[in-house]
Amino acid sequence: MPYINTKVNVKISREKEEVLKSRFGKAISIFPGKSENYLMLSFEDECNLYFGGKNNIGIAYIEVSLFGKADSASYDKMTAELTKIINEELGISPSAIYIKYEETEHWGWNGRNF
Repeated sequence: MPYINTKVNVKISREKEEVLKSRFGKAISIFPGKSENYLMLSFEDECNLYFGGKNNIGIAYIEVSLFGKADSASYDKMTAELTKIINEELGISPSAIYIKYEETEHWGWNGRNF
């Protein structure tokens, strides 16, 4: 039951969003037991984001929520992969990308909790 919310201050075209969706769908399998089958994604472009007091550069803030826990090696790999994807697809420098992880013990879906 992963969810990835991506906020950027640049424009994301429909075509680019589709590429991001596909690449994030593959990347989620870095976490054992996670797959694109239950992955929910959201993309918010042209957000008013500031980094170091500036907004004249590309900036990204990504939140990854997981049902359950993961090991630090998986988080390290996921950070590297998401950073690579955002840099390659949107041209945002790795130094202007923040990624936050949240492990959730209670997750509801389809009218019930896991």
